[in-house]
Order: sequence, then C-alpha cells, then structure tokens
Amino acid sequence: MKDKCGIVGIHSKNSSIDVSSSIYYGLHALQHRGQESAGIATFNSDNINEDTYGDKNGLNHHCGMGLLIDAFKGDIINELNGEVGIGHVRYSTTGQSKFENSQPFVTTFNDFSIAIAHNGDIINSGRLRRELIAEGVEFTSDTDSEILCHLIKREFLKTSDMIETLENVSNIIMGSYSLVILVNGDLYAVRDPAAMKPLAIAEKDDTFIVASETVAFDVIGAKFIRDFKPGEIIYFKDNKINSHIISKADKTKNSHCMFEYVYFARPDSTIDGKNVYQVRLNIGHALFDKFPIDADVVMPVPDSSIPAAIGYSRASGIPYGEGLIKNRYVGRTFIMPTQEERELAVKLKMNPLVSELKGKKIVLVDDSIVRGTTSESLIEIIREAGAKEIHLMIGCPPVIAPCYYGVAMASKDELIAANNSVEEIKEKLGVDSLGYISVDDLVDSIGIPAEELCLGCINENYPTEIPSDLEVESYYKF
Repeated sequence: MKDKCGIVGIHSKNSSIDVSSSIYYGLHALQHRGQESAGIATFNSDNINEDTYGDKNGLNHHCGMGLLIDAFKGDIINELNGEVGIGHVRYSTTGQSKFENSQPFVTTFNDFSIAIAHNGDIINSGRLRRELIAEGVEFTSDTDSEILCHLIKREFLKTSDMIETLENVSNIIMGSYSLVILVNGDLYAVRDPAAMKPLAIAEKDDTFIVASETVAFDVIGAKFIRDFKPGEIIYFKDNKINSHIISKADKTKNSHCMFEYVYFARPDSTIDGKNVYQVRLNIGHALFDKFPIDADVVMPVPDSSIPAAIGYSRASGIPYGEGLIKNRYVGRTFIMPTQEERELAVKLKMNPLVSELKGKKIVLVDDSIVRGTTSESLIEIIREAGAKEIHLMIGCPPVIAPCYYGVAMASKDELIAANNSVEEIKEKLGVDSLGYISVDDLVDSIGIPAEELCLGCINENYPTEIPSDLEVESYYKF
C-alpha cells in the first residue's frame, strides 16, 4: 500500500507571528503520511507590493521532492515567513510521483492567489478534468488537487463568496478529501461530508492550527480543541473559529477510514475521539481471544503492529519480544514501484535477531496482508533464522477489494485474499497457522459503529458510487 498525505494549516491572530516554522515542524510529525514530496505556502501581507521570494499577491511558496528535510534545505524556511499558511507531505494516489504534482498547488487569478493542499482522492477526477479542459483550462500537473483548484476558481468567479464556492464544489466532486485552502490571507479548512479523512483543530497562544493528526499539535505544543465534524468548513474571521456545515453532510453517512486505526496513523494520535494506540491494543486482545496459541514469544512486524503484539502478549501471558530489527533509514516498502524492488526493500528494512528466533515457537503479529509478497519474504527470513513455528496473526480482516479513496492498494487481481482462501494463503506464506481478525472484532476494537466506518476494501460495501469508467488497474500507477 502507498500511504496517504498529511496536511497542516495555521492562522495567526497576530500579523507579527511567523507561522512557517510551526507548519514545518507539524509536517515533520506527519512525515509517515507521505514521503514523496513536501511543500509549504504562506501569505505575508507585507509582501503584497514587493518583489520578494513570493509574488505580488503576498504568497510565498516552496515545494521539493523527497522527505521534508530534503525539500527544505538551507534557509528556505526562513524565506517563507507569513502570518497564515498551509503545508503538505505527499504520497501519490491520483497523479505520478514528480515535482509538478507536489503540493500545495498554487495558482493566481485576478487579484487572488489560491494555494491548496489535499489528503484524499477525488474519484470522478477523470471526468472533471475532461470537462475543465473543454472549458479551456490548461493543466500543469496530473493531480486531482489541481482539479479542485480550478473548480474553486471557476465557482468563486460565479459567487464571489468562498463558503458558497465550497458548497458548490462539494456537490460536484465525489470521493474523499480533507483540505486546507489559502485564498490570499484567508485560511479555509474542509472535511468531506462522509468524514473519511481525519482533520482536527487546535490552538496555541495566538494561533489556530488544523492538521491531519493530533501528533502535529503535540510537537508544536498546541492544545487540541476538537475534530472537524463531517462536511465542516472552518474559517477564521475576526480571529475566531467560524464553522459552516456543507448541506450535503445531512444526507451523507459517516464513513471513517478504518485503515487509519489499523495502519496509517501514528499510535500516539487520537482520531475522532479514539486513541490509535488503544485501538491496536484492543486488536491484539481480540486476536488472542479467537486464536489462542501455545507459543514461546509474541513478536510484531515493526512498527505499526507493535501495540497489537503487546495486546496479544498481555492477553495471553506469553512474553513479548523482538525478532525483527528495523532499519529506520529505509522507507515503507510500498515506496518501491516494482515487485523486485519491494522484495529487496524487505531485506533492507528488516533483519532477523537470530538469538531470539532460533528454536522458538513464535506468534508473529502484523497489521495487514495486501499482496502477500512482503509477508512471504518476512516469513522466509524468520524461517532461515531458525524459528521452530510461526503463527501469523493479522490485525485487519482479509483485504479483498481496492480502495478508491486515497489508500493506493493493489488491483483486485493482485490482492492475495481476493483470490485465495485463508487456508490457501497459509500454505502460500508457509506459516504454521494464520489468523485474521474478524470484521466484527475490528469494529469493536475501534469503538465506532460499523455503519460509520468505511470498510469497502474488506467487504466491498463502498460509501459512494464508484464511477463506471474508473479503471483501478491503471488508477494508481506512478
């Protein structure tokens, strides 16, 4: 799987406060959500009539490829001073991995500058792009975020009101989105009506901060206020939080992404009132209840599975241990575009601790199986290290269908659980036993009713219509 994106937006009540460094450090806390590119856009009212690093509209903007520290080398961050701004770390879902697709995406028209950063996926983006091209729009990227930008421009020219504009755009687009939008010196933040993507708001001294995860608040010392409501637009007028609920939200059921809790979010985040670490502990307890194993040690596939392994250990009384040592200077294996590179990345990323594996009966806890190739490589590594038995416990039900909302999974043909029974997967992976958490137990572990979760990848019950012309086999290639 490819990861999702992370967004940050900061509004200062005091024009003398520079928000750029806080955006930068907030993005650092969200680096796990995107490692392809990073960018920051700020607005500085002092720059409006100056020929500075920004433009005549007071906008400062910089993007770069790679990690945040690669994208912002030297004194670049000091050139982005401003009293309001947005930031983004990216992993591609719609759009290739190239500089032109980095965010925030910036454009100008009339006397306005617009910068937009987006987490999610607009699944009718293909049709919308064709419509905009027919209207004479010229695109510089192949991201759905640029489509959003042009839609906002088009609707704003009609309405001259940003709230009405965002209402109109919400009725046009289909899919998932959390957005931070900079229009000249005004910051708007939007969560989609189904609340698929996380978004929260906090406060520190004279600033308001919005971000994908609460860990972004922790690093800069901001106090969490609350999560965004489904379909909520938050904007700042008279230095106060102003809220507008998109009318579409009343007719849309909540569909929080369950993968945030299973895999994507940092364990020290709290999303929609649920602590991610506690959810993963619950998953480990549930796995032991259904699959009690007589073993010597419980081990995680680091890092996202560590809390679930601790939960299994606590519930079972079997000691917790480490058998795989992670090279933390290698990114997640979905970074690699080819299968051969992904297999090599597993060996670069995980090294067996032979002294802890040899002759042992092991409960190995992992968060999910998608293609199965990473799991197969890990099992081979552990077997070669001398493990006597391997019992693989999975903290997500079998993934049987693609995600269309910003989690770039494989096509259905490549999903191992879509084409094999659990027993067949067990044989393919070469484990002594294989246990998947059930859908009901996962829902109970999260603590949010099933009807308020997006479970499309595990039950094919998608929360929105899927466009008939959407070809998932080519949808996520980059």
